[in-house]
Amino acid sequence: MTLPGRIDVVVPAHDEEDGVAGCVLALADAIRVLGRVHPGVGVAVTVVLDGCSDTTAAVLRSSVAADPLWQVVPLDVVETAHVGVGRARAVGTGKALASGPPPAERWTAHTDADSRVDPGWLVQQVDAHDDGAHVLVGAVVPDPVDLDPVVLARWVHAHPPGSTLGHVHGANLGVRGDVCLTLGGFDPVPEHEDVRLVGRARALGFDVRATTALPVVTSGRFDGRTPGGYAEHLRRTYGDAG
Repeated sequence: MTLPGRIDVVVPAHDEEDGVAGCVLALADAIRVLGRVHPGVGVAVTVVLDGCSDTTAAVLRSSVAADPLWQVVPLDVVETAHVGVGRARAVGTGKALASGPPPAERWTAHTDADSRVDPGWLVQQVDAHDDGAHVLVGAVVPDPVDLDPVVLARWVHAHPPGSTLGHVHGANLGVRGDVCLTLGGFDPVPEHEDVRLVGRARALGFDVRATTALPVVTSGRFDGRTPGGYAEHLRRTYGDAG
């Protein structure tokens, strides 16, 4: 295989004023690392503001303006009515793949605006393409500062080092461009668009790989943006401190 001509990062955001600055900062760090390791691979970022009613847009603009990286790396902002995470991720992916190198030479990397990727995350995504993967399912871990110590202890006990996390997360997912199009992209559903896309890929025999290396740190809140998302999983599985 060969390295992708470009990696497109897609980030849906709905009322994430508290997390989007950290998301953008982490992506900038990952882009710089990628530039040192694979200087020939282009990068573009698409952020979909999904009906934000808070200051997410203003915080995003401020974060971008504060870092000179974004003067040379394109960051496209798409604003929509509140259409939900599935449709927002689909809109961002479609926009990203509409121009640039052929889809087979592209890799789409997906995270969320309440999440912070590892500095080596984009290198990991590019290497997956180079190794012939069609889909890369990554791990996420909750931000420990968001969890009561009792809840955090329960989570750590359930996830000893080296354990398989076993879930599909839109906050840490990669898909080769042409494969994403073949699969019909992300379904415009309120939640689990990530699970549905990976399920189709597996059913059709695509090379789907999973890794627990370089997990993405995501919000540990219990009050999430979708009723059955990661926040609900944390609340239901690990309960509150009481």
